[in-house]
Amino acid sequence: MKRCYRFAILPFVLLMSVLVGCSTQPSHSWQPDHSYKITVLHTNDHHGRFWQNKYGEYGLAARKTLIDGIRKEVAAAGGSVLLLSGGDINTGVPESDLLDAEPDFKGMKLLGYDAMALGNHEFDNSLAVLAQQQEWAGFPFLSANIYQRSTGQRKFQAYTIFDLQGVKVAVIGFTTEDTYKLVHPDTVADIEFRDPKVEAKKVLAELHQQEQPDLVFAVTHMGHYANAQHGVNAPGDVSLARSLKPGELDLIVGGHSQEPVCMEQPNRYDVHFKPGTECQPDQQNGTWIVQAHEWGKYLGRADYTFKNGEFSLDSYRLIPVNLKKKVLLDGKKLRVFVADEIAADPQALALLSPYQQQGQAQLGVNIAQLKGRLEGDRNKVRFAQTNLGRMIATAHMQRVNADFAVMNSGGVRASIEPGDVSYKDVLTVQPFSNTITYVDMSGAEVLEYLSVVATMPVDTGAYAQFAGIEMTVSNGKVSDVVIAGQSLDSAQIYRFTVPNFNAAGGDGYPKITEHRGFVDTGFVDAEVLKAFM
Repeated sequence: MKRCYRFAILPFVLLMSVLVGCSTQPSHSWQPDHSYKITVLHTNDHHGRFWQNKYGEYGLAARKTLIDGIRKEVAAAGGSVLLLSGGDINTGVPESDLLDAEPDFKGMKLLGYDAMALGNHEFDNSLAVLAQQQEWAGFPFLSANIYQRSTGQRKFQAYTIFDLQGVKVAVIGFTTEDTYKLVHPDTVADIEFRDPKVEAKKVLAELHQQEQPDLVFAVTHMGHYANAQHGVNAPGDVSLARSLKPGELDLIVGGHSQEPVCMEQPNRYDVHFKPGTECQPDQQNGTWIVQAHEWGKYLGRADYTFKNGEFSLDSYRLIPVNLKKKVLLDGKKLRVFVADEIAADPQALALLSPYQQQGQAQLGVNIAQLKGRLEGDRNKVRFAQTNLGRMIATAHMQRVNADFAVMNSGGVRASIEPGDVSYKDVLTVQPFSNTITYVDMSGAEVLEYLSVVATMPVDTGAYAQFAGIEMTVSNGKVSDVVIAGQSLDSAQIYRFTVPNFNAAGGDGYPKITEHRGFVDTGFVDAEVLKAFM
């Protein structure tokens, strides 16, 4: 972006011309005609993956090794580094969830994160837990569009300022407006998620009046939707960039949609992108937009040059963090690294290993006690409604305040015996880490949906377990549908839940992910069942 500046020492005629054209601009610390190298490293949608997975992929320890190496390289070349996150650190892995993401935030502090956007999953826990997480992290949690209803004031820090060798960089945070419907209502009862496009104009005005930054970045948790086609979701990063004057934001580091933002051409994703291949970030209205998929699978690296008010991209990469691919060798399928293996940092391992062990130990802690058996055996749950199938469906229904719930029997993998129940028992029942989705449909649409789902054959994983609804299924037809004690009204709107696997068409269910009323909450099924029990 081209900006107008005045310098401290200039010939009188030039000084006067600059003062006339830019009378509101302050003097700046950067030197004219000097090239400042700025590297922005970024991740998003971490979701509890502080530890590597069973294949040795990603994890904070390998990420630290990678980041430390880049910092050393950039420093040797006289440049500066910012490390930013697009949010959603919480929710996804039991070892992290059980510890309120303490290892994740303390690990990010060790890695030297500079700031992050508040994601919707930061509100899966209480505000007291979120405050504790801020203390563990020690870096700013940013969101300019979250307000406290009772006071009318911003609830969180809107922006932070960095001095990169004389280049003043402001980083603003924004959070998706959809957060209110993705979390428990009680948690956000006194919180308002305002339109980021409107709030961006306000905070930019504040910044230019109070701070006069040379560059303005945004860390967002709003989602990237090509050509601003956000469908049922709240508007995302592209809409934000287009809502402002050209180049008012120099860079958006995003999250929420959990994808690598690699463009084949303007407004079209590169569908051929694979780990280790080239990635061209999006650019909209003079604003670069980046996102690094999810879980720390990649470290995004954007190298820029700032010179005389111009901010230009030199190179961009999504660096795989020990990702692997399947290959066939001597007739056997093997997993091999897509790039050179990144060693785990010993300091990070020393910090995180006790948490991993503690989390594993807590999986064996009792969470409930049963007087009777919860039936989930394959030869039962795939043939008839069972108490465990209905319990899971009920847990989903209550978590999102739905009218009824649909649960595929293929997602029920075991029974739970009488006596003490541990989280490990729950994970045995639901090991796939599916998420809970819901959709709002008219009664007429519901009947059409049930005509497919409720008639799925027995002895298959598609056979559905239900909660909150009654119906008659006979000769492949559905009739006499009753919800909440009332006959189905074709004009009324109903909300029901279904696992994301089935919402996307799994088991032959109707695909509903493009329905205008569809929402993927991100709540993991096993965690929801654990909380319910």
